[in-house]
Amino acid sequence: MLVIVLQGLTAGQVLGGATDALSLHGMGSLPVHVLGLVQLVTAVLLWRPGRGPVWPALASLVLFVGGFAQSMTGGGGITVVHVPLALGLIALTVGMLVWVITPRPESPRAG
Repeated sequence: MLVIVLQGLTAGQVLGGATDALSLHGMGSLPVHVLGLVQLVTAVLLWRPGRGPVWPALASLVLFVGGFAQSMTGGGGITVVHVPLALGLIALTVGMLVWVITPRPESPRAG
């Protein structure tokens, strides 16, 4: 989540005209991709062997692929796609974070 926040901060600086923040924003894509892959693998492990819900794996896949779409549109200067896509990915990231930190009642264990 911290990487996403830092990406948002550098994006705001870039949109505000701070051209030196552009390289920082571009470099921030690597940790986003790496952590997106880690999240995807973790979500799949929760779903398959962990018998958890499938939707976190699907949402993580959307975030992972969306991160690459972000890099392509940002690198190409297509801000008309890059900015709205960023907002959607941030909303999905926050939604997943809320799901992760929300306490759930324990399920009865087989005996």
